Amino acid sequence: MWGFMIILDGKKLSLLKYELIADKVRAFESRFKRKPKLSVIIVGDDPASHVYVNNKRLACDRVGMLSEIINLPETTTKDELKTRIEKLNIDSSVDGFLVQMPLPKGLKGFEPSDFIKPEKDVDGLSALNMGLMVLNKAHHEPCTPEGVMELLRHYQIELSGKTAVIVGRSQTVGWPMAYMLTRSNCTVTVCHSKTVDIASWTKKADIVVVAAGKPKLLNAKDFKAGAVVVDVGIHREGKFLVGDVDNAGLKEAGIQALTPVPGGVGPMTVAQLIEHTLRAAEKNSQRS
Repeated sequence: MWGFMIILDGKKLSLLKYELIADKVRAFESRFKRKPKLSVIIVGDDPASHVYVNNKRLACDRVGMLSEIINLPETTTKDELKTRIEKLNIDSSVDGFLVQMPLPKGLKGFEPSDFIKPEKDVDGLSALNMGLMVLNKAHHEPCTPEGVMELLRHYQIELSGKTAVIVGRSQTVGWPMAYMLTRSNCTVTVCHSKTVDIASWTKKADIVVVAAGKPKLLNAKDFKAGAVVVDVGIHREGKFLVGDVDNAGLKEAGIQALTPVPGGVGPMTVAQLIEHTLRAAEKNSQRS
């Protein structure tokens, strides 16, 4: 189906990472006589959120980590959520944790990651960790853009000196992605909803990361031959999952490499989270 395009297979790479992490978890357990532990708070009954949380639980099971899912009702208040976060902050048995997003309407505007201790913020999304990232001192960096960088390195995509365009400026993907690519010596442009003629930018880029949250926003005519296209989006259309990029005609357009949807960036995001939890556990146990 994909012709001679390189498929940046996140599912395959994540499984390789899990094998390595599982070995390290066994060594950790042998040394410290306990298993690393990841906790996840989920507020409300959003079906997609429950799927994502279950994927994290399964990943923990795969590598031999402990996982805890804390289900809170949709009526949970900010103070109640803060109290639950603080309990996890001081619980020495919990190495890392996160609050699954999005939150219910009653918690609109609340940023739970900012109340998580930075060393336990395994999502890497707290204001402190985001700021420290610019100084290369973050305890953990955001999982999705970090997963993208892992994919690009694994498939030996040359970055230094290349032009990169990021479509989307979210705090979870767009901005940290721009920083990570700049750190890898790319020349980076960030496009967004107010950008006039986004395609005029993407057509010039060697690497395009699309994280706009709009299904099939870009297609084959929006990229130059030889481009590397990273599709961070995932949307349900009937029985199918699609990304922010319409895959039709990409092979004929001469695209060099592409992340599939599903099976591209998504599995790498979870793998990075699990790796962060192990790292947090190692530091936590060395401090004890």
